[in-house]
Amino acid sequence: MRTRFRGITVRDGLLARGETGWVELSPFWDYDAPASRPWYDAAVAAATRAWPRPQRDVVPVNCTVPAVDADAAQRIVTAGHGCRTAKVKVAEPGQTLADDEARVAAVRDALGPGGAVRVDANGAWTVDAAAEALAVLDRAGGGLEYAEQPCRTVEELAELRRRTHVPIAADESIRRAEDPYRVAELEAADVAVLKVQPLGGVEACLEIAERIGLPVVVSSALETSIGIAAGVALAAALPDLPYACGLGTVTLLERDVVDDPLVPRDGVLPVVRPEPSAAFLASEPDADLAARWAARLDALRAVPAVVR
Repeated sequence: MRTRFRGITVRDGLLARGETGWVELSPFWDYDAPASRPWYDAAVAAATRAWPRPQRDVVPVNCTVPAVDADAAQRIVTAGHGCRTAKVKVAEPGQTLADDEARVAAVRDALGPGGAVRVDANGAWTVDAAAEALAVLDRAGGGLEYAEQPCRTVEELAELRRRTHVPIAADESIRRAEDPYRVAELEAADVAVLKVQPLGGVEACLEIAERIGLPVVVSSALETSIGIAAGVALAAALPDLPYACGLGTVTLLERDVVDDPLVPRDGVLPVVRPEPSAAFLASEPDADLAARWAARLDALRAVPAVVR
């Protein structure tokens, strides 16, 4: 990783080639086998079934700003490959609301007129803290597009939504929930954030999008271009795509596994199915890491498939 993100500095996973092309399996190491099983199901689905017919040729995306200082945040947006929307990480452990305010304001300035700012707290705030923070960050951002997962539980999101005019987006409350539709039932969110691997694949996400009845933003799980391509396929297949998607995260990696990485150009990503480069395929994986992934793959196969 170019910058610590989601608490990690190194990203690893498994690539495989199936009947329909290359796929990625890369659940984070803090996910146990049952929580990681949907990621395995997504890889199997992508390896054995073609993706749905796209409704568009390109997908608009946001640039992603980690919990860096204001100057670094401004540089990231300025080099944001034409993205007119920025997602800013906030509520980082060890940082203050003043740090978040400065970062959001710097991003707002870097985007200029017409740009959109959204924030992501990864469920770190209480309802009271979220209400206070969003009032500050909404001013700093010149009006936030939405706040992603400001609180941990669906009930907290529902309460917060009644206390703030900032739209609420649900991420973990969908992908890590036994019932992803409870967000809609409790009117806890204005936007649904869907991630292909954690939710079991492109087709599974399309079903959730149809049933949940909320505008959808497709986001990444910090994949390589092989995994990002599945997210782009989902976004391209949605009937409506009112927001930029969080799929521009290959820029957070020091290097990629393909010759032509899926990084935004003019703020969009093309609908393609990339293959690993010859150089990557010729490289030797770390033996200990390969053994660790082989053992993990066996553990995932032993877990029953998730049915939502």
